[in-house]
Amino acid sequence: MEAVEINTGPGAEAAIVWLHGLGADGHDFEPIVPALSLARPVRFVFPHAPVRAVTINQGMRMRAWYDILQLGPGPEDESGIRASQRLVEELLEAEKKRGAKRIVLAGFSQGGAIALQTALRHGERLAGVLALSTYLPLAAAVDGERSVANRDVPIFMAHGQHDEIIPLSRAEQSRQLLERLGYPVQWKAYPMAHAVCPPEVADMARFLGEVLS
Repeated sequence: MEAVEINTGPGAEAAIVWLHGLGADGHDFEPIVPALSLARPVRFVFPHAPVRAVTINQGMRMRAWYDILQLGPGPEDESGIRASQRLVEELLEAEKKRGAKRIVLAGFSQGGAIALQTALRHGERLAGVLALSTYLPLAAAVDGERSVANRDVPIFMAHGQHDEIIPLSRAEQSRQLLERLGYPVQWKAYPMAHAVCPPEVADMARFLGEVLS
């Protein structure tokens, strides 16, 4: 996949692979890099999702990690979700080959869903997961498919209390399932819609400082 790359300093031994939301692209979260003010050099990788038709948008073609068939819970595009999982697995392997000793997988909205989908199944240890304004896809399959390497991977989940795209209740259900399976989830809810806010950025920076140290 094509991707935007930003290195915060020379000799980065940590990488953050950050997946954008529906209809956006890898440039969407570029401004987050200076806002996080991370102490150690990090390579940020912001891949562009494939272009595909999206059912809820009248079949318009746009960058999307998978098709969305309806708003809210219901049938999921399992083949699309798993295809994007494989793409992200390739990115993670590429970062390892480039010398990344600690890798965080991050994503917003649809990108956050793929971050969770991939991280919980990834066969090698990740440093952490950022799951922003999102939910757990293919939830019923997680327990049978999750990897031993990441059975206790640190997860930061954040959501808007006024999110009109993915209701807070859906994210809370995902968090509760993850906690029942034993994952250490840091959960934050903010008075915002389907977005990112400054207090959330500060909390993400603290989380990243912990898992990348």
